[in-house]
Amino acid sequence: MLTRVKSAVANFMGGIMAGSSNGDHLGGSDLPLRFPYMRPEFLGLSPDEIECSADHIARPILILKETKSLPWSTGYAEVINAGKSTLNEDQACCEVVVVKRKPGVSNTPSKTPTSKRRSSLPNGEGLGLKENSESEGLAFHYWALFDGHAGSGAAVVAARLLQHHITEQLRDVLDILRNSAQSPPTCLGEEHPNCTPSSHRTLTRAASLRGAAGAPGSPNTPPARFFTEKKVQHESLVIGAIENAFREMDTQIEREKAIYNISGGCTALVVIFLLGKLYVGNAGDSRAIIIRGGEIIPMSTEFTPESERQRLQFLAYMQPHLLGNEFTHLEFPRRVQRKEIGKRMLYRDFTMNGWAYKTIDDDDLKFPLIYGEGKKARVMATIGVTRGLGDHELKVHDSNIYIKPFLSCCPEVKVYPLTQYEHGADDVLVLGTDGLWDVLSNEEVAEAVTSFLANCDPDDQHRYTMAAQDLVMKARGVLKDRGWRISNDRLGSGDDISVYIIPLFYGNQHQ
Repeated sequence: MLTRVKSAVANFMGGIMAGSSNGDHLGGSDLPLRFPYMRPEFLGLSPDEIECSADHIARPILILKETKSLPWSTGYAEVINAGKSTLNEDQACCEVVVVKRKPGVSNTPSKTPTSKRRSSLPNGEGLGLKENSESEGLAFHYWALFDGHAGSGAAVVAARLLQHHITEQLRDVLDILRNSAQSPPTCLGEEHPNCTPSSHRTLTRAASLRGAAGAPGSPNTPPARFFTEKKVQHESLVIGAIENAFREMDTQIEREKAIYNISGGCTALVVIFLLGKLYVGNAGDSRAIIIRGGEIIPMSTEFTPESERQRLQFLAYMQPHLLGNEFTHLEFPRRVQRKEIGKRMLYRDFTMNGWAYKTIDDDDLKFPLIYGEGKKARVMATIGVTRGLGDHELKVHDSNIYIKPFLSCCPEVKVYPLTQYEHGADDVLVLGTDGLWDVLSNEEVAEAVTSFLANCDPDDQHRYTMAAQDLVMKARGVLKDRGWRISNDRLGSGDDISVYIIPLFYGNQHQ
């Protein structure tokens, strides 16, 4: 154990996260790649350009060649890391996807037939499917960022396939989503899916006694106290579809690792525009913010060892065998030393937000489940994110302790009712991998984007890509004698950086 702990501490002190090397060919795997490494398809790069993009010294910023490459004139820019890994482990995807009903299947309680008309999709522009549209399919806009670690394999696979899992999940509830006038049925195929409170009243024991006030037939029957069904909103079905799609994607990666070389894992940040609403699903430490009229609206939460400390500690408390008898679920301000046995030291467990003192014993000498602070916090001294896809074979160094049980593939999904607001040309949704947010705050990003757009022609469709390029440049900085530096001579980001800037006023045109 001592060797493993020393190695873990060395990794931690070096700020190394699982993923500090390429990882796509670790272990000399003879399995074929699931998909070849590439940059986002919408960039339209040639093999030579992809090779040039991997220059860790010059770190060129890549932007869209054509503004029409993405719907809504979305802006995009990216840059590779400063030598942290051989390849750019960020991946991105953007599409307009049509969800079509399964052949011969109808899951709607409505008896109204659906028209067979089709809608054209000229790259997403001019798409105007409305909530009560009778077109055969239902379209959604899709933007996604994936930040890989321990190789780019999982990120590449997720960028190619996650949208298909989302499509399949939405297909199961397609007709229900299109019928906004009726609440989702509790059970598909029921003649009367929505029961009235009076027809399904649950009586208390007292109320059921003969002669009791409120018994059936009593002239003073009180209103029902309990109901047998919850009212489920349509947007909850979309949230559930996204959550299930993430799980299916994670399961597919695990299954296919037996036949393909799918390296590492990845965080995932996706945005879906469907029926007038933006759904932002995040699993990891990428971030999304809306900038509207100068106001900043956070649309995601970073999932890190510190932010998910109590979930991880509770899991370890309930299933201590996952710790391999080498880690403790308790947190201390620093490593406990043997000479401190019998003394009282600050600690906290999954029940606590605050701190208290406990008497140190032998078990407390084990390595903490969560060790470190801020960006250097690690789960089992190995990985710095707690949600994402992949990482099924990730173990603590030189041990058989798997870390995957502590890593969740479930995203947090936040909803923004886009069409309920009128947006100007400078109102945008900014998506970025952690390479951006490690060095720039929400306020700095909002100020940079707002200032840049204010100096652009509102009718210039290049403005959002140029704003994304400017933002990536501000986070990367310039190369000086002491490394990459940004404003005020602060250390710039040495990580991969990928940024979308999505103008929201286009969404108002799709009502």
